Amino acid sequence: MNVLFASTIEPADRWLPLLERALPQDRFVLEPRADIEVALVGAPPKGSFARLPNLKLVQSLWMGVENLLADPELPAGVPLARMVDAGMVAAMSETVIAHVLDWHRNFWSYRRRQAAKLWKRHRQYMAQDRTVGILGLGELGGDAAQKLRALGFQVCGWSRRPKALEGVHCSTDLGEVLARSDAVVCLLPLTAQTKGILDRAALSAIRKGGCLINVARGAHVVQADLLAALDAGHLARAYLDVFDEEPLPADSPLWAHPGVALTPHIAALTEPRTALLTIVENLERLRRGAAPLHLVDRAAGY
Repeated sequence: MNVLFASTIEPADRWLPLLERALPQDRFVLEPRADIEVALVGAPPKGSFARLPNLKLVQSLWMGVENLLADPELPAGVPLARMVDAGMVAAMSETVIAHVLDWHRNFWSYRRRQAAKLWKRHRQYMAQDRTVGILGLGELGGDAAQKLRALGFQVCGWSRRPKALEGVHCSTDLGEVLARSDAVVCLLPLTAQTKGILDRAALSAIRKGGCLINVARGAHVVQADLLAALDAGHLARAYLDVFDEEPLPADSPLWAHPGVALTPHIAALTEPRTALLTIVENLERLRRGAAPLHLVDRAAGY
């Protein structure tokens, strides 16, 4: 098959040698052309889909597909598969755990006290004293939930559809999950229903002194409401990896806010060495006429 690799962010030189070794019978190209059957995409150059009349599969290199679904040139009848990558799942759980522990063990505060040369202890809490709420119980949320449980935290989770995870209080009632939570981790897909879901009412439902960890999409959080919750002392910390506008503008108040720790959308990058397995499986499925894995429900948005 003829396969297009199209991304303005993912470096082709990290992907193509792996792809060519794993799929020697296929041809990988970097420019759209009429005989392309599969497009591997992550923020593809504008106009890429308009030049692919024989496309049979769009394979996203990322888990989030909202930008692809918003592209008016995305072919309506062509299957779209999102990336589910074991390396990405592991990296996301590592990031979530690092942020939860930074808040739980007050390391963020001790860094400030070090700068002030202040020798003063915080009260110590055990993991079992804290409840972490996970918004979104898919591959990412489910893995993070189980690893947090293994550390001794109480874990609850919210999803739009009923879920059952061992040892996790799962609910379809967002308010209930927020009210139980000391720390809230957002791992939701971005849809019309989840945009702005973390607003003033939602943030105020989190237990006082808690934290918000957003590693999903910036549009899930109403920024003004988050800053108000931090300034009022209701939330102690916000760990933000994603933003409405990326790169984050230099004049954003988030850069210098004392209650915010931010990173440049690096919570879980797609790892070519492990993501390759999903791509190979889906191309082989396409070759034998089977349905690809992890197909996107376009109506649901994920």
